[in-house]
Amino acid sequence: TPHKRWYMIYQVGEPNRKLQLQPAFSTTDNISDPESWSQAKLLFPDTDPVGVQGWIDFWVICDKENAYLFFTSLNGKMWRMWTTLDKFPYGFDHCELALQADIFEASHTYKLLNQDKYLTVVEAQGREGRRYYKAYIADKLNGEWKPLADTQDRPFAGAENIYQSDPLWADNISHGELIRIGYDETLTVDPSNLQFLIQGVLDQQKAGKKYGEIPWKLGLLTLINKGKESNK
Repeated sequence: TPHKRWYMIYQVGEPNRKLQLQPAFSTTDNISDPESWSQAKLLFPDTDPVGVQGWIDFWVICDKENAYLFFTSLNGKMWRMWTTLDKFPYGFDHCELALQADIFEASHTYKLLNQDKYLTVVEAQGREGRRYYKAYIADKLNGEWKPLADTQDRPFAGAENIYQSDPLWADNISHGELIRIGYDETLTVDPSNLQFLIQGVLDQQKAGKKYGEIPWKLGLLTLINKGKESNK
């Protein structure tokens, strides 16, 4: 970040707040030392922001002027707030609807290398609860998000467009994150060389289980030349 410090954004439980799930951050000056991270601090330490009824899966990305906080609300909506870089990690305001679609949770937003465009990937639930990823594109972080791959039959990443060797181990694609080309606050990815770290599971392995009981496995999807994705 412009602060020359590492920030980790995550969510914590705050049972005494109206919104009991809260975005939090820790910092370190030495990412190679896992014990150097600071204790959790809330992005909104005093009161919940106006206009927010529910939220989950917080994501921060910056352009040259602002830091943007994106989150979903488990009801087909993705929201955004922003603050200036000099006020970050505090000062987030202006809560507004960024995207409304058949989406669920875990939206992740990136800058596309050598393009004035941004990519958001977001998890959806399809037929019989099968999880997959959709994608949307925008010219700026506070702009309109337009569909890029937003159906279960033509997803960004899902059972319909991943290729894996036998035995098959995943037809649900969940909580994915693209591998970036660097490690600054712009979260830049190379669209010609996408890799997508995901958790996956088969339908029959998650049937009837609570989320925390599902035996997720990690996998890496790699974009191949014909626009398909392969699993390693």
